[in-house]
Amino acid sequence: MKLPIAGMLRDVVESLFKRPMTEKYPFEKHPAPERLRGELMWNPEKCTGCCLCSKDCPSNAIELITIDKKAKRFVMEYHADRCTYCAQCVQNCRFDCLNMSNTQWELAALSRKPFTVYYGKDEDVQIILDKQAGAKTPQPKPVTT
Repeated sequence: MKLPIAGMLRDVVESLFKRPMTEKYPFEKHPAPERLRGELMWNPEKCTGCCLCSKDCPSNAIELITIDKKAKRFVMEYHADRCTYCAQCVQNCRFDCLNMSNTQWELAALSRKPFTVYYGKDEDVQIILDKQAGAKTPQPKPVTT
């Protein structure tokens, strides 16, 4: 078996005079494509609480929590780590309250905590977070005498 040493040496010499093909990504950013599917955005003013988005999501990444349906108080819990960015929820939303951002697409993190996003009014989100924190803390057992 012959080794193609001549071809290998030619490639080495050529690579000495060529510029590298890599990009300096974090420092030099290119504009994102127009139809890029980035982070999910929710407009609570248009939402009626039909929950069609959460029913159609194939990865169960969306949960619409109803606080008061008559007053249109909803909180959307979005799990970006589960999302497949298929935009099926955006296509099936009848009221145009969902869209995928083409500017916010850098979603990497070191822990899973930032991947859960709550959309809604601050006081409504705080109610949901307090309920979840109360459910996670163990209740003290009653003392019987």
